Amino acid sequence: MARSSSSIFKASSRLRARWHHFRLDMTPLVDLAFLLLTFFLLQTSIVKPHIVQLTMPEKDNQHAYGEYHFSGVITIMLGRNHNLHYYYGLNNPFDEQVPVPEIKSTDFSAQGIRQVLLTQHESLSSFFLILIKPAPGATYKDIVDILDEMNITAQKKYALVHLSAADRQLLLANGKQ
Repeated sequence: MARSSSSIFKASSRLRARWHHFRLDMTPLVDLAFLLLTFFLLQTSIVKPHIVQLTMPEKDNQHAYGEYHFSGVITIMLGRNHNLHYYYGLNNPFDEQVPVPEIKSTDFSAQGIRQVLLTQHESLSSFFLILIKPAPGATYKDIVDILDEMNITAQKKYALVHLSAADRQLLLANGKQ
């Protein structure tokens, strides 16, 4: 019996550990990489970004709107809290020929500034210019919204200009700021 137990011990000590070599199959990973690459290439070619063209006046031609008649100009002032104020004509307190404009307020809805622009566009189709003047409290969203309204109403002549000191005084005098 002693012999059989020693033979079992010798047999178990002779067992060797088997080395299993690890082999990674890269075929599915390569297929996945090509599928993802194809998807993103097709996605970027199908979805084209829409860019709004904005033409700015030249630096030496700051008073390009001086040739327009005062009644053919709408000045839109973007205020804080998404307020929108406009008046017809130009505000020039140093010129006695230019009357003091009456400020009106509206919003960005379809019955708001869009209706104002459409009625003005129908009545004065030839000499018509829109001056957009963002106030210090206006947000970037307000500027984008008013430029969208210009595209929706198919306005041809509009300019994004600085709010002058005379316009600030006009807003303060009417309690709109």
